[in-house]
Order: sequence, then C-alpha cells, then structure tokens
Amino acid sequence: MPMPIPLISPEALANRLTDPRLRLLDVRWWLTEPGRGRRDYLAGHLPGAVWVDLDADLTAPVGPGRHPLPHPAAFVQRMAELGVSDDSDVVAYDDAGGTIAGRIWWMLEDLGFEAVRVLDGGLTTWAALGLPVTMAVAEVAPGTLSLAPRPWRRVVDRAWLVAHLGRVAILDARAPERYRGDTEPVDAYAGHIPTAVSRPLAGNLGPDGRFLAAADLRARFDGLGDRVVTSCGSGVNACHNALAMRVAGLPDPLLYEGSYSDWTRSGLPVATGDEPGSMPV
Repeated sequence: MPMPIPLISPEALANRLTDPRLRLLDVRWWLTEPGRGRRDYLAGHLPGAVWVDLDADLTAPVGPGRHPLPHPAAFVQRMAELGVSDDSDVVAYDDAGGTIAGRIWWMLEDLGFEAVRVLDGGLTTWAALGLPVTMAVAEVAPGTLSLAPRPWRRVVDRAWLVAHLGRVAILDARAPERYRGDTEPVDAYAGHIPTAVSRPLAGNLGPDGRFLAAADLRARFDGLGDRVVTSCGSGVNACHNALAMRVAGLPDPLLYEGSYSDWTRSGLPVATGDEPGSMPV
C-alpha cells in the first residue's frame, strides 16, 4: 500500500481553510532566540492555526540530547488539547522550509496518525502568494484523539548506534560547516558522528523553498542501503530528511533521537572534515 503523501501545497491548502476537519499547527521556533516563535505567531499566522511550542509540547523535560521525544501519551494528550481529533486533517508549518514542522509530521505518523502533512514552502511561500494571514489567536475546542500510547517505533539510541556503526548509513542533516567541525554553536564538540555522511537538509529544497521533485530527492538518498539512520543536532531537523525520503518514495529511516547533542555528551569520539571517518578501535 502506498504511503500517504506528506506534503500539501499552499494553493491546495488555501482551498480548504473552511474545512472543519482541518487543524493547522504553527510550529515556528528559533534555536538562538527563545520565545521568538510565539512572538512571530502573534504577529501573523494562517487563519485558524494554533501555535505549538517545540520545547514544551514536542520535547520531554529530560532524556537523550537537547530535544528528547516526550512520552507518547503526553504528546497525544497535548495534540488533543490543541484540537486534534481522530478525524482531523492536520497540516503543520513553519517559516524554515519544514525543518521544524517535520517533527510533528514524524511524531504523529510514528504513532499511526496518517492524516498529517507539512505545508510545502511554509509560511514564507504562503505569504509570498498573497494568501491570508491573521493576527487573531485561534480558539479551538479540545479534540478526541484515541491513538494507542505505544512506544516510539522508528527510533534508535546511542548504544544501538555504537553497536551498529559501519553496518548502517548515518545521515547528518546539519549544515556542512557543522558537519566538518568548522563551527559548533550549541553542542560540546565540533564535528560529526564517525561514519556519518553529510546530507544537509537545505539540499532537500529548491530555490523557491519547496521540496524538490521526488526523482531529485531520490538521487540524494538512493544507494545508502537497507538500514538508514537520520540524525542532526538534537533529533528535530533529522525529521526533515525522513520527510524528504518519504517524498522520494524510499523506505523510512530510523531516527537517532538524541542525535549529535547526545553523542557529544557521552564522551565518544567525533570525526571532523568532509569525510565520514571511522570509529577508533
């Protein structure tokens, strides 16, 4: 059975704004500016959209790395509080090419909720097309969401990754300069996980900010083997590569939940430069 299409165009979404099943989730967030996402939401958002706080709603208080996944039951409860029901058609968006919205898509999908998509091009493309934006804060009634609170399925932890180094393809979604170790603004050490290959998420998007065609995305990820793990700095942006692989029609990768932030906290070796490198014996 074909997997659900994970993207919706601004043009298609604009024709569905009055659909009562539609739930719009604004998940804008800035790494170096806490609180800016909420301020940006209040300054203008899609009609009917509610704001989702990455740090509070999509992240556990403690866990591996900077943005550990919350307990599935807590996440389901929070989505219901934001108006998501079993029959909802969810569209998540940000203003960063889907790099944050992809996290909601991944989380809902992993728990079996298939009616979730990411707005292709996000708010940036939406506004550029002259589509409606409002400052009115949406008031939504709590939904009824009966997803089974099963554990996250497509995830791996540090111990699993160490045991499988060299036998799985690890994708690093961070910018090339962070992969190489030229700079590291957040985590303990500059560089990348040994054996990881660089697949910066910016390469998933065209000049217009929308995802590349499926064939072009397939060319970015094909040939990696049957077992692929996607990672980034904290497990958020890694979902963008998972989203791109779904658009490409490739098998879903596993997610290293803690990603590079978890790896560097462990004291394990890191590699630098353009090459994947290997784990020291």
